[in-house]
Amino acid sequence: MRKIKRVGVLTSGGDAPGMNAAIRAVTRAGINNGMEVFGIRMGYQGMIEGEIFRMDSQHVSGIIQTGGTFLQTARCKEFYTPEGRQIAYEQLKKHNIDAVVVIGGDGSFTGANLMAHETDMVFIGIPGTIDNDLYGTDYTIGYDTALNTVVQAVDKIRDTASSHNRIFFVEVMGREAGFIAINSCIACGAEVAIIPEEHNQLEKVRKFLNERASKNKSSIILVAEGSKEGSAMEIADMIKPEFPQFDIRVSILGHMQRGGSPSAKDRITASLMGVAAIEALLDNQKSLMIGWMNEKIVHVPLSKTVKMHKTIPHDYVELAESIGTFLPKGIKKNHIN
Repeated sequence: MRKIKRVGVLTSGGDAPGMNAAIRAVTRAGINNGMEVFGIRMGYQGMIEGEIFRMDSQHVSGIIQTGGTFLQTARCKEFYTPEGRQIAYEQLKKHNIDAVVVIGGDGSFTGANLMAHETDMVFIGIPGTIDNDLYGTDYTIGYDTALNTVVQAVDKIRDTASSHNRIFFVEVMGREAGFIAINSCIACGAEVAIIPEEHNQLEKVRKFLNERASKNKSSIILVAEGSKEGSAMEIADMIKPEFPQFDIRVSILGHMQRGGSPSAKDRITASLMGVAAIEALLDNQKSLMIGWMNEKIVHVPLSKTVKMHKTIPHDYVELAESIGTFLPKGIKKNHIN
């Protein structure tokens, strides 16, 4: 494989706290190893449109503590067509770029994997998504900050729930994965978690509320936005007529979970992954994701991380149930490793 001299870096898909730390690490590690580093604005859309500029260390100065991504991000349908990827490839070759570091989630890696098979462009992925749902890594950039944001919000909601003996349905992010919901439950002591990995949870929620009625206590029910039972608002609307004795309220945390200054863990892990991406290129690696498993950097083929499904660790479910969080009993057999 040819020696990598020029590296592009982009962020794609949903933003996540810590992306700037990863950009900073890629840029500075690349420059320190004799490479030229190019920022690509607005993800794959910017790649197609030629929004590419050379960066030096000053471009990434003072960004490690900021949320979002200073390169900005976008979702680009055109890149999922062969014609769009060919235009993007031509733009990269115009700048003599040899490799691209993609910071994003499974959709971003799917696009990179397709282009890697169609061209001679080298891609390295860094997992950046608050959902923590990528196969091949215990941890994704942004997850820790998002989790702390949820816990802080739920702590505040519990204050008013306890004051009025209310039942709060709190909707958190997690389109297809319940990592935020279940771990937030553990961290903030929520009583119920409704997650995308399981079907038919409402009957068990009804049973829980019936048991709660005699105790006249407030409760927090966390609902992952991808729940098969519906949104927090929809579930609350179904439940309210059946339990008129409860003052039921809904809080949707929404995009506040994506924002904010990244936690120390996100900054450190993002930096480790950014440097590891450059080291992988120096070692002539390609088409892989930099993962974090058992507190160590690992290399995972892009083709594997986009095809395989990550499941919630069994230990998390056992822990949640042991300390009083109500979870569907069928989840262990079907959807947990």
